[in-house]
Amino acid sequence: MKILTIIQSITIFIFVTSCSNSEPETSKDEEITKKPEISEEIGNNKETEPKDSANEDKELPVDVVKNHSQIEEKPMYVINSTNWKVEPIDNGNDEKLVLLTIDDAPDKYSLEMAKTLKNNEVKAIFFVNGHFIQSAEKKAILKEIYDLGFSIGNHTMTHPNLNDLTEEEQYNEIIELNHQIEEITGEKPRFFRAPFGSNTDFSKKLVAEHGMVLMNWTYGYDWEKDFMNKDALADIMVNTPLLTNGANLLMHDRKWTNDGLQKIIEGLQEKSYKIVDPKKIKTL
Repeated sequence: MKILTIIQSITIFIFVTSCSNSEPETSKDEEITKKPEISEEIGNNKETEPKDSANEDKELPVDVVKNHSQIEEKPMYVINSTNWKVEPIDNGNDEKLVLLTIDDAPDKYSLEMAKTLKNNEVKAIFFVNGHFIQSAEKKAILKEIYDLGFSIGNHTMTHPNLNDLTEEEQYNEIIELNHQIEEITGEKPRFFRAPFGSNTDFSKKLVAEHGMVLMNWTYGYDWEKDFMNKDALADIMVNTPLLTNGANLLMHDRKWTNDGLQKIIEGLQEKSYKIVDPKKIKTL
């Protein structure tokens, strides 16, 4: 009996020992299986964080470029409101200057004139009448002129004499056109020229309130009968005694002006005049 009892005890001891030894092995297997999962998760987090940082670093220069592109160039010129000449802000600038402006755009020839100017790498202001941009075709032409790099000015909706209008009518003539130009180009006009050069106290105040530079001119000839051909017009525009430093030249969307524009540009440059970029004129 004692021997049987001893054998039974030994058997039970071996069984218990066997079971207890197998449990840690199972735990180790489970632990080994779990560790890669934890390790992979941590690894993914570490891998994701540098990617986000890298993306942020790559995006920063783009934002910086955008900010710089939104900063306007430092103005170099101003319009003298007593004689309408363009003058350098830097008194040490002794260049001979002229400003080119084209009224009644975009009637028939403005886009062709813009391309002539572009081919010669010179700039001008195109002063727009609202009644010329009421069709999809004309809106597209105005947008193309703007996209070529030209400044767009306000010349009223219907080209009236402002002195013949009420203040409300003047407001509508000017501000409605501002809205239409901005809808087409994405930019409000920076310059205003009254038809016939005829301003009122109200229009002057209104234009200033809306941040536009009031603009008239020093000379122009293309509405006079004697100069309604390209050669006569090109000659007078370049050889008139009114061509002096800072002259503000008035031209219109007319066939003879379009035909003579190349000669006018060449004549001004031969006389060592620098044609001012309107975007460098100080605004309000």
